[in-house]
Amino acid sequence: MPTGAIVDAASVLIGGLLGAAGGHLLSDDFKRDLNLIFGVSSMGMGVMAIAPMKNMPAVIFALILGTAIGLVCHLGAWFNKGAMAMQAPISKHFPAEKLGLSHDEFVNQLVTSIVLFCASGTGIYGSLTAGMTGDNSILFSKAILDLFTAAIFACNLGYVVSLVAIPQFIVLFLLFILAQFILPMTNATMITDFKACGGFLMLATGFRMAKLKNFPIADMIPAMILVMPFSWFWVNVIMKALGA
Repeated sequence: MPTGAIVDAASVLIGGLLGAAGGHLLSDDFKRDLNLIFGVSSMGMGVMAIAPMKNMPAVIFALILGTAIGLVCHLGAWFNKGAMAMQAPISKHFPAEKLGLSHDEFVNQLVTSIVLFCASGTGIYGSLTAGMTGDNSILFSKAILDLFTAAIFACNLGYVVSLVAIPQFIVLFLLFILAQFILPMTNATMITDFKACGGFLMLATGFRMAKLKNFPIADMIPAMILVMPFSWFWVNVIMKALGA
């Protein structure tokens, strides 16, 4: 059962409803400061995932090469286009004028929320980890963050944020299913290095949420595909060639 994906999507649904209903009661300073705590929490989760790393050179190389591939392929731009396509029918039923936002402001904030909830490094890493190991702790932790993040977005965007839970669950569920086909081809060391690579994405996500540095999270995603093969190659080829 994709328990983590269900809980995470439910948190966005509930957070969106609560934020839309009571967001007007919160001050801008409260919302801004709380978002900083979300960022720090994501960083802490990332550091915890990075710490057990087994093969640092393989993880770092996968992170660099994977990000380079994402940048060359403009993966971030493709994610943004996908989010724009998703928001079109949504925003049609939730006009921005009722929220005191211009159309451009409404679209930009809605696209940001879709990318954050559906294509974040933490969600991708957490879903694959849950599918491969049965450990839903990453998605459960993300669900706590998403509950409040969705509420903050809904303060400005209204009830439309709750509907983002639908594509979010679809994405997380597909990743969960895919991971179960990957598991038989892995070992404990590869999975540990995979978690470490995901930790770097969570760390970068934290910086982005806290608005300290706008890391290209979507462009970093190919690193998650490369890290396990690189980990295997490092242990079975490079280390043996070096006589280690």
